[in-house]
Amino acid sequence: MLRHFVFDAYGTLFNVHAAAERHKETIGPRWQQLSQTWRTKHIEYTWVHALAGRRATFWSLAQRSLDYAAASVGGIPADLRDKLLASYRTMQAYPEVREVLAALKTKGATLAILSNGDPDMLAEAVRAAKLEGLFDDVLSVAAAGIFKPSPAVYRLATDRFGCKPHDISFQSSNRWDIAGAKAFGFHCVWINRTDAPDEYPDMKPDRIARDLGALLAGS
Repeated sequence: MLRHFVFDAYGTLFNVHAAAERHKETIGPRWQQLSQTWRTKHIEYTWVHALAGRRATFWSLAQRSLDYAAASVGGIPADLRDKLLASYRTMQAYPEVREVLAALKTKGATLAILSNGDPDMLAEAVRAAKLEGLFDDVLSVAAAGIFKPSPAVYRLATDRFGCKPHDISFQSSNRWDIAGAKAFGFHCVWINRTDAPDEYPDMKPDRIARDLGALLAGS
């Protein structure tokens, strides 16, 4: 077993659609469309800012992408915007997350988060999901000054643990994130929760799993 396990946060540990689902009755039948658009635009905005060399916080982009998503479904009540944003900061972890992290910790693994999220966002998310004490570190792209999939972001993990890229097992539900991490040299596990088709054939994951439980199953 590899010693260092590094996890993406949003979509991998935390359910990014939980915020909209929490308020789906108020949003109405298009809540899933709003949630998916919110997520897609949020990631797109990080790529544009990274490529353009423009600094931005993940939180500011969360707000801008929600505004776009809300407009795309015909608008939402004014007070719902604040509720959705508050829910985004305290979204729930996927059911298997705590058990898997605790088991890996028991086996002697070092655990870290490596995320586009701002430090305060990540601290709040970890606390809300009751995952405190399980991570050896929570690494934010803020320290690199650029969003994923820049190599500078993945280097934060090797610098933190003083190791080579192939010494790290990196888990992410985002296929583009896995591609970037694989290009950097990590051992990569794509957590494909939605059975999405594969892509980026020249930057394949070492393993594909439906959820994080596969890290304990060994298959």
